[in-house]
Formats: sequence, C-alpha cells, structure tokens
Amino acid sequence: MKNITLIAMLLFISIANLDAQQKNLTLYGNMSLADAKAIKASHPNEIDIIAVNNNEAAVHMSEEVDHLLHELRSTHGPGYTYSSSAEVAIQDINTSRMIRPSLMNFTITEGESVEKALQVISKSNIEDQIKELEGYGSRFHTKSGANKSGNDLKAKWEAMAALYNRDDVSVRIVQHRSTPMNSVVMTIKGAELPKEHVIIGGHLDSTSNNNNTAPGGDDDASGISVITEATRTLFEIGFVPKRTIEVMAYAGEERGLLGSREIADDYGRRNVNVVAVGQFDMSNFKSSSRDVYFVSDSNAIDPSLTGFFQKLLDTYHGSNSGDRITYGTTLCGYGCSDHRFWFENGYKTAFPFESSFSDFQRNNFIYHRTNDLMRNVPGGDASHSFKFAKLAVEYLIEVAKKSKTLSSPEFSQEGYELYVINDHLKFKSQPSSSAIKSLVIFDVTGKRVLKNKNLGNKGSVSLNGFSAGAYVVSLELENKKEISKKVILN
Repeated sequence: MKNITLIAMLLFISIANLDAQQKNLTLYGNMSLADAKAIKASHPNEIDIIAVNNNEAAVHMSEEVDHLLHELRSTHGPGYTYSSSAEVAIQDINTSRMIRPSLMNFTITEGESVEKALQVISKSNIEDQIKELEGYGSRFHTKSGANKSGNDLKAKWEAMAALYNRDDVSVRIVQHRSTPMNSVVMTIKGAELPKEHVIIGGHLDSTSNNNNTAPGGDDDASGISVITEATRTLFEIGFVPKRTIEVMAYAGEERGLLGSREIADDYGRRNVNVVAVGQFDMSNFKSSSRDVYFVSDSNAIDPSLTGFFQKLLDTYHGSNSGDRITYGTTLCGYGCSDHRFWFENGYKTAFPFESSFSDFQRNNFIYHRTNDLMRNVPGGDASHSFKFAKLAVEYLIEVAKKSKTLSSPEFSQEGYELYVINDHLKFKSQPSSSAIKSLVIFDVTGKRVLKNKNLGNKGSVSLNGFSAGAYVVSLELENKKEISKKVILN
C-alpha cells in the first residue's frame, strides 16, 4: 500500500512539473537546429523541439528563449522567427522560398539629384529623432510606449509631407494579429509606375534585459531616424519618384519579426510588385574598421541588390570622392531582421549594417540593454548614422528614379507673390484674390518659427536673426484655403 501511495505521489509530482513546464512554453517559432539543441541541453524546460528539417527546427518555447539566444551567440535580431501555431511552425521549415521573376535593372543615372540631396541631409535631424524615440523609455511591443511612438511617428511623417505640400504622400497605421503594436507605413505614390514599389524600412520596437526600460537608441531608433531623414531629404529637393516608395516602421521585430512578416506575407499573397527592399536596422555604433557591412546570408539576402548598394558607395563615395564610405560583408544568422520574410516571399532584399558581426561583442554593453542610448555610442552623436542616411537617399533616388513630373519649389498660384529680398519676406495678393489671413514659417524639421495674423493683401516680414537655409512659408487665406512655398535664406 505504501509503495502504491509513493508511486502515485511521484506520478502526481511529475505531471505537475510537466504541466508547469508546458505553461511556460508560450511561443511557437523556428530557429537553427544547432541553437535549439544548445538551449535544450542547457535549459530543457524552456524549449521543446517539435520538428526538424535539415538545419532548421520548429520549436515550442518560453519568452526566456529570446534572452538565452542572445547569451548563446552574439548576433543581431531575435535569432528566431515567430509562428502562430505548431502547424505553422512546421509548415515554415518545410516550405521553399517563393521565386519571383524580376526584370528590374538596377542602374545609376541620377547623379544630379543625388548630389542635391547629399547637400541637405541633416545629421542634427537624425540625432533629434533618435533622442525623441529614446524618450519613450521603452518601445517593447507590449508596452504603452510602443504604440505611442507609432502614433507620434505617423503624425510627424504626415506633418513633414504637409510642410512640403506633398499631396502624393499618405501615411497609414497597420494593425497586426500577432502583436498589439502597430506598424507605420508612409507611401509616396509613383508618378509614372505606381504599381512598382520600392521599400525601405526598419523596426520601431525595442527590447532589453528589462523591458520596462528599453530605450533602443541604436536598435533601432537609429534606423528609423535614418529612413525618416532620407525621406525628408527627398521632399526638400522636390523629388517626385517614378515608382512608388514605401517607408516602413515595423512592429515587433524583437519578438520574431512579427510586423514585417504579416506585411510581407500580405504583399506576397496579393502579388504586389516590389522591386527592392532595403533594411536599415542599427546604423550608429561603429567599431569595425569599415563603415558599412552588407549582410550576405544566402537564405535572406539577394546578391544583385546587395551588389547594387555596394555600387552606390563605389560611385558616390569611392576613394576619389572626397567623402569616402568603405564597406565589407558579414553574416547575420537566423531570424536576422525584417528583410527575412520579404526574401521568403520572393522579393529582392539588402541589409547594410553598422559593423561586422565578428566584432559584435564590442557593443554588448548597450545591445539589448537599458543603456542603449546615443550618448553611449562612439562619439556620442549620429555621425555613423549620417553615412547610412546618404546611402538610403541614394538607394531611393536611383531605384525609384526621378519622374518627368517635376515638383517645382516655385510659388505658382495665380494672384499671389511671395519672395525673399534683403532678409525680408515680401508677400502680395491681387485685389481680386482672397486676402491673406495669416502667414506661418516652418523650418526644415517642421518646427514653426514665426506666425503673423491679419495681414491684408500685401506686406513684409523681417527675417533678421533667422539662420541661413530653407524654410516653408504657408499662407492661410480668408477663403480658408492654404498655399505654400519653399524659400531659401542665404
């Protein structure tokens, strides 16, 4: 009788332990088989291997596996990809990459536009954006700062488009099934080939060993800041693309590429014609000998698009350019970043990164840590990201190409005159035109620097004390219409 009771007690304890273990396993996904085996050996209660195909494993795991993967090997990205169920995880490792025929010929022909753009990229804008994103405290995908940062970014992108009077621009929020965090997408509609899409993106979320404090200054506020400034630069030079440009701030990258997977899978299902996808994830921590390292993993990167990125650097920043940017290649590993599922859906992808992964130990003191702040990178500023912004601008201009439909910065509304002379802004409307109700001046960051009301039909505003550079002047008319012009103060 005692033996039976003892056996029953041991069985009850075993079942209880098994039940506790199963409750701890909350995520399905995929990772390299070697990593899955290593974690199973060291932390058997944190992962179950449910299927294997070649060097990949479908797994049932705890959230702790995310941290274990980063302790196991110094790498970028989550080290795994999220799946919604065991069935999807098994299907993922048994499905071959989609193959899409592409007739896209990547050429370099837009030197004049590129040179104009390189003159107006602002390092300080990148720095301000990084600090702004750090200021949320945490953008971990389940924290309140995640969607607050997304809503604010949407508003900023919309204001930026309005500042430059771009009626070809729209910004949308993308909700997801796999995460409460939203992605943000800005679309600049192509004037000639609107159904051909050029994509640039980075992830908006952050993570750390304490997700209540995850400022994510380098990972990936730096990437979001680069693509934001690259887009503003296109607006500044009046660039209208032939092809549609989409600028994407992805949700939930740090939890298995959640947002980018849903977006890329959706585009793939709808057979959207995406000619190129550029990923900008971490750009501001320089420790390797070269400036830019192109990820070259054959399971997630297209060599032709990567080669084109390298050719851009050779052309605009080669040894004889006076603005040299050097580059090399590196391997990223499993679940590297948001380009992964674009590649799986058959699209061309490239991923320029801040350093070689062989040197990645160098920034472990901030990578996925509470002190991932711009002030802790070498130099304490955005000097390294500034180089990536140049590459991002060149990529967008050369792949989207300038449309024959030009965006003129000149004030063309009939019945109104607006110009700068001797540090004064002169304005005038014809007697038959609606009177000017107010005049507002914005700087290139979208900040309002002056507003005058009830101006009548003509007048002058002193610009003494204004810094040299570009400004946007917006006139609100009595008939409630608004008209804008970009002016240059020398």
